[in-house]
Amino acid sequence: MTITEPTETGKRPSRITAAQLRDAGATRRPRMARVKIRIGAILTALVVLPVALAGLLPLPGSTEQDLGSRRLPPLTDGHLFGTDQLGRDLLARVLDGGQVSILIGVLAVLVSGLIGLTAGAAAGYFGGWCDAVISRLLEAQMSLPLLMMLLLVVALFGPSVPVITTVIAIAQWPEVARLTRSMVLVEREKPYVDAARTLGLSHRGVLFRHLVPNVVRQTSLVVLLLLAQAVLLESALSYLGAGPERPFATWGRLISDGQDYVTTSWWLVTLPGLVIVLLVVGVNLLGDGLRDTVRGTKKGVAA
Repeated sequence: MTITEPTETGKRPSRITAAQLRDAGATRRPRMARVKIRIGAILTALVVLPVALAGLLPLPGSTEQDLGSRRLPPLTDGHLFGTDQLGRDLLARVLDGGQVSILIGVLAVLVSGLIGLTAGAAAGYFGGWCDAVISRLLEAQMSLPLLMMLLLVVALFGPSVPVITTVIAIAQWPEVARLTRSMVLVEREKPYVDAARTLGLSHRGVLFRHLVPNVVRQTSLVVLLLLAQAVLLESALSYLGAGPERPFATWGRLISDGQDYVTTSWWLVTLPGLVIVLLVVGVNLLGDGLRDTVRGTKKGVAA
């Protein structure tokens, strides 16, 4: 089968076949973006929905101990994920810890997104000393070793949920600010900005009524990708003993508590780690797919 194209005298066969058109990069990228979105949404839902509905599921309490049922393998005596070293249901512990880990991650990315969007937009729009100060802050923070900085701040102020949330948010705002600044630098040179200024709109009005709404969509995609990083950072802090204090059963602490039994009770480390992997991969695929879709839409509009 060949594709025909109109000419002045009628239609003539094209050398481009339907199979070649289907396999071309311009048509393959949107298809791959849809596949990423679907797979990412499924993987994310597999983790987020059980965590959100943990209180409605027929599971034992996450702190209920049964020393006679210690370290039972998965699918034993009604324990889907088995039990831990104190006889507690591991699935209940994973879901309970997921509520803390995901809550910290969501709050951290919301705060970092707000800080980064505001700082990046101000730097890109006003320029001058404002851009210089914010850019130097970005460079200074990004030059620091991230995990060591987090451990230092947590050691100084204590491993509470608000402190860890704030620390992760401060650690992630440069990513949002850099992207926002670069997009605002492009947007501020467009005719609609000059028109708004000519009509007497203040700098604040131009920035928050026109520029920020035009860049917030792509910025939100970066914030979504940062959610996976925030969960990983919280899990790393908990694994190192700098996470939220007990009785919070975060994913990192579950892995840390189970590593002494990894050779005899593999599920204590493997299953919580698998849940983290599913969430991180799902969020990354979902964010990548949405970002590819937005880029394709912008290119189509520009064309």
